[in-house]
Amino acid sequence: MCRFLAYHGDPVLLEDVVCTPCHSLIRQSLHAHEAKTVTNGDGFGLGWYGEREEPGIYRDLRPAWSDENLLSICAQVRSKLFFAHVRASTGTATARANCHPFTSGNCLFMHNGQIGGYAQVRRQIEAMLPDEYYAARGGTTDSEAIFLAAMARGAKEDAAKALHSVLSDIRAMTKTAGITEALRFAAAFTNGETLWAFRWACDEKAPTLYWREDSNGLHVVSEPYDEIRESWNAIPQGSVLVAEKGKTPKVVDFRPECG
Repeated sequence: MCRFLAYHGDPVLLEDVVCTPCHSLIRQSLHAHEAKTVTNGDGFGLGWYGEREEPGIYRDLRPAWSDENLLSICAQVRSKLFFAHVRASTGTATARANCHPFTSGNCLFMHNGQIGGYAQVRRQIEAMLPDEYYAARGGTTDSEAIFLAAMARGAKEDAAKALHSVLSDIRAMTKTAGITEALRFAAAFTNGETLWAFRWACDEKAPTLYWREDSNGLHVVSEPYDEIRESWNAIPQGSVLVAEKGKTPKVVDFRPECG
């Protein structure tokens, strides 16, 4: 399973969150503590908001621990909102186009999880994409397909509503196809202002996801990046954390229909 983090708050150097903590995301790419896959070496990616409305993106298929350019970028870039992701493939190719985060306009998305039996329902899922979003599909992952389907259903305005709709439809497809493998979904989405962080699975075995606020802002992580465990709050299964600009983050129910 992949590992990721999201930050939303006062501008900080990316390295302060991504690189320097004792159990940083880069360290997790080599030795994760709370994932079935200890090594997450199938690529990495950064997405950050700077001077423009649309985010900057840096993705590569090399392991995060071996890319000196990643360290250099993180040491120089300061941002109020950014995503970082290290990938462990669940079956699709190791390629730059399959690395997270994914972007569309001013939105960013990243995912840790899987659509069980994806190959059996891939054609149906891709049929959910209108021409505009199908043409924008650069890779082959289930994650990108979920993202673009949600964009087509209004995720920019209400990511929780759009993703609830998309995941409910996908779950119906997998059940009809007789697929017994689970649909698992830990993910983050932002439109550049609001951050949504989701934790759900049809089998109640969702990937781990935590959050905390400090003096700088909100941090969302697949697993804590430091040793202060008591400062991290687990996002409950079947929930979404919603962080709107200038408001206290809130955790609300998120349970797509399982049929």
